[in-house]
Amino acid sequence: MSHRPPTPSGRVTSAKIVIAGGFGVGKTTLVGSVSEITPLTTEAIMTSAGVGVGDTRQVPGKATTTVAMDFGRITIDRDLILYLFGTPGQTRFWFMWDELVRGAIGAVVLVDTRRLADCFAAIDFFEHRRLPYLVAINCFDGMQYHDPQDVREALAISNEVPVVACDARNRESTKHVLISLVEYVLTMRRSRAVAPA
Repeated sequence: MSHRPPTPSGRVTSAKIVIAGGFGVGKTTLVGSVSEITPLTTEAIMTSAGVGVGDTRQVPGKATTTVAMDFGRITIDRDLILYLFGTPGQTRFWFMWDELVRGAIGAVVLVDTRRLADCFAAIDFFEHRRLPYLVAINCFDGMQYHDPQDVREALAISNEVPVVACDARNRESTKHVLISLVEYVLTMRRSRAVAPA
């Protein structure tokens, strides 16, 4: 992120970002890896109510699921603090998404290229609400198997939406994703401000 002059009188700006995506894609891991505070999580042991809802075959060893949200905080610059709200991935908890996105400046849609279809609902949700978002390809084993442009085409998203690779377990990698989203949001706001009426 480019260096910005300090805000007048050293005022700190805060912004809310939503982390979304399909079941078991790494949202809780992303929030936990980058948060400078101990993240608040609402992980619960998966029960029979989740049978047929979250496909654990693609995420072996997953025994818990987010039932409300994950919450974390990161200071990006001396005058910018981001508050992160991770959404629940199972469809039975999606009724909470409207509340979680209220006041957000943008969203990260975390994707697993082995299960791209799992992120279509999140992309549709943010596009319908005109909330800026970027797509972050979670490279689970540190390897990127698909080119971002190929992922963009598979998801049928516009060329202006950033598509970046990341490792949700790595703090610097996830911090880069958040900075990319903030830069994208600022660019969109500037272009709207100068657009003719």
